[in-house]
Amino acid sequence: MAAPPPPATPGIRPVVLDAAGVPLSGLLALPARPVPRAVVVALHGAGMSAGYFDSRARPGLSLLELGASLGYTVLSLDRPGYGASAAALPEGQELAGQTETLLAALEDFARGHELGAGYFLVAHSNGGRLALSAAGAGDGFAPLGVDLSGLGRRFAVELGQLPGTTADLRSQWRRHWGALRFYPPDAFRQGAELIRPVPVLEARETMRWPDAYPAIAARVGVPVRFTFAEQELWWRTDGGALEELLSPLSGAPAEAVRQPDSGHNISLGWAARTYHLRVLAFLEERLLARDAALTAPVATP
Repeated sequence: MAAPPPPATPGIRPVVLDAAGVPLSGLLALPARPVPRAVVVALHGAGMSAGYFDSRARPGLSLLELGASLGYTVLSLDRPGYGASAAALPEGQELAGQTETLLAALEDFARGHELGAGYFLVAHSNGGRLALSAAGAGDGFAPLGVDLSGLGRRFAVELGQLPGTTADLRSQWRRHWGALRFYPPDAFRQGAELIRPVPVLEARETMRWPDAYPAIAARVGVPVRFTFAEQELWWRTDGGALEELLSPLSGAPAEAVRQPDSGHNISLGWAARTYHLRVLAFLEERLLARDAALTAPVATP
């Protein structure tokens, strides 16, 4: 049985989308304006849930609240195999299936909501695999951009230490969080309420990510930004590893940046607001580029 979602907060409500017969749950924040500037779709990492992007440990840390206050719709979804879909997908889905389910859910969302300039994907850790896969799926889906945290290409741990394996839980905790000073005291209690089992199919496929990544990245044709925490302990972030991460993304600009004073779970820490502002600044750049292209004068022969 899936654990119940955390209580809804003012301005943020639970939502369930129909993903071609699979219920996909999440949290939705709407801006005051009737038509949003764009829709931010947030995808959590392994063993987490949609509330990851709605930290209540201190005011100002929630991506949903911040995005809505700046005129965006923010839709944070429980990925396939989590939340409302856990009963229908008890083993989860591999990446191709997750991609189809996510795109079906967004089609359902679009039938009842204004999209503004379109979708923008922000994702954490394993959610980043889904964001990249969806961004390159084609079939008319073209997000404005993709902003990822806590996702690389080369693991900094052995395969048996990854989430969903039988690795020592204490060492896993350290890699997820990093130094205690990076988080408000309430973050750990609230974080425990967000934890969910990692679906079997997802855990198994995660191990194959380093080899699967180049083909997925090559299909992405929108700008991508990777953020790595100051204490990122799951992924290698040395120069060679970053080159292997960025070079397959040849279809559009890609960059990797660091977030100071943070551990892997950036959106649950003190750095959450800083990071989320940078996410939305990246989206603002995408909107600026779009507007500039639409208003550029047409060259005459």
